[in-house]
Amino acid sequence: MADLPFHDRADFEDADRGFLAKLSPAVIRTVDGRVVWDNDTYDFLQEDCPDTAHPSLWRQSQLCSKQGLYEVTDGVYQVRGLDLSNMSLIEGERGVIVVDPLISTECAAAALKLYRAHRGDRPVTGVIYTHAHADHFGGVRGVTGGGVPILAPAGFMRHAAAENFYAGPAMTRRAVYMYGRALPRSPRGQIGAGLGMTASTGTMSLIPPTDEIARTGQEETVDGVRMVFQLTPGAEALAAMNFLLVDRRALCMAENATHNQHTLLPLRGAAVRDVRAWARYLTEAITLFAGRADVAFASHHWPTWGAERVERFLSQQRDLYSYLHDQTLRLLNKGLTAAEIAETVQLPPELEQAWHTHGYSGSLVHNVKAVYQRYLGWFDGNPAHLWEHPPRESAIRYVECLGGGAAVVAFARRYIDENDLRFAAQLLNHAVFADEGNKEARDLLAEVYTRLGHGAENATWRNCYLMGALELADGIVPAAMDSASPDFFAALTVEQIFDSIAVRVDGPRAWHERLSIDWHLTDLGERYRTTLSNGAFIQQPAPRDGAADLTLRLTKAQLVGLLTGKGVEGVRREGDTTVLQRLVSVLDRPVPDFAIVTA
Repeated sequence: MADLPFHDRADFEDADRGFLAKLSPAVIRTVDGRVVWDNDTYDFLQEDCPDTAHPSLWRQSQLCSKQGLYEVTDGVYQVRGLDLSNMSLIEGERGVIVVDPLISTECAAAALKLYRAHRGDRPVTGVIYTHAHADHFGGVRGVTGGGVPILAPAGFMRHAAAENFYAGPAMTRRAVYMYGRALPRSPRGQIGAGLGMTASTGTMSLIPPTDEIARTGQEETVDGVRMVFQLTPGAEALAAMNFLLVDRRALCMAENATHNQHTLLPLRGAAVRDVRAWARYLTEAITLFAGRADVAFASHHWPTWGAERVERFLSQQRDLYSYLHDQTLRLLNKGLTAAEIAETVQLPPELEQAWHTHGYSGSLVHNVKAVYQRYLGWFDGNPAHLWEHPPRESAIRYVECLGGGAAVVAFARRYIDENDLRFAAQLLNHAVFADEGNKEARDLLAEVYTRLGHGAENATWRNCYLMGALELADGIVPAAMDSASPDFFAALTVEQIFDSIAVRVDGPRAWHERLSIDWHLTDLGERYRTTLSNGAFIQQPAPRDGAADLTLRLTKAQLVGLLTGKGVEGVRREGDTTVLQRLVSVLDRPVPDFAIVTA
């Protein structure tokens, strides 16, 4: 850490460049007064780094906490610091094109209002979604009600609706840890999330795109603004794209090149990202755009100015992801496991000295493990790991072997004294899982988690450690599940709707049920048959002829209504009407507040 270039202030100069005005106070509320964003709670970051934070993360959070309206280049602006992501604005002949309208409609509306206060009351004449993550489209109804061109990459709607749908409840719970939502914002608590400060908690929305970007090199003109696009599916997002503003010589890199080492597998959970493809898209971007851009901006963080600096930035980001991929494969082919590779791989000196390669959101350790998982899965090949006991059962046996809970705590104290906090956490975790009433173990584990959090360079690691400490001390923090926007349900395909039913079937309870339903979607002209047998809910489009137990004739909106508990009013039914009740009776409910740091 002492060797890091803290004397290099270029990022601070870039983060302040083009500043026009800030939102003051930086507090955004819903119409009924609920606060959904408060950037002023991070004012403490203006002080020197305390001993409760990693200096490198403190520096990153200082940069990310800067908020306001900034000029990127002539006719291109960004509002930063009013959500986890940035909202970019491109002035056209008649109005302004909005790029990535944040997470919440309230934040997006506030960002647009700030822009208009200083650039005039320009109408929104277009919207661009760079990729299918909610922090880049959720606020769209805060800037437009539709009726304008909305550009998005191929496959956007399918992935936007499904990104957090199937495993949504578990991801939502884990996101509480990843973002540290219940932590105080203070030098001892939550100080950011790496990509930004945190995620806003307002109203999410989604308006379907009107225009699809289907190929790299595709050119489009919106409101007189010429753009050329590069598709990047499977890198940071399953549907994603970069684009060049041809006449402004400005390159939008979406979330494919930001001022940190990104995560290949978010701690909240997701499909592992394809880092090999990611690196190759960056090479392609350099080839296509580097000589044509004087500034690169992105959906997070601050821009990079100067053609040479842009190319160096993109090249180092490319080298970073390529190196992660290739070195992990080299070492796994020598027989090293994921944990062993994570302890072995080191970045080259040039990349280590570049601030934007540091792991504030992703990290070298868990990115290496993600690459391993993508190729070889969870099993490391050792038969001892093939059929281990679950955590509580293993913990009981470990504690017994070590001589009981008191003995485990004593061992842990020894490792704490030796500053081996990692192993102390493992030991104490066993003690807590074996006996949740062991207050000494809980308190000591909370202390260890706090120290690990305060020492973490990675913001999401810090938040996870500190949330663990909080819940060990105070119990599970009540957190209602995020309510999905009606726009999200409307965006689901019929297949995804039936999938959402399938993953809720309680298998053992449904073992002996046999039922079939024909669904005639009258507005789509489509017919599906679903069957339940052996605890499996199966869907089949355009089924063969043959009678089902129940036939329903309804619109897709009515199908969504059934899913969201609105009943069967207006739905035409033929056959055994008890079938729906039998199906509902075997559906399980997710648990929004399941335990994480206790059994």
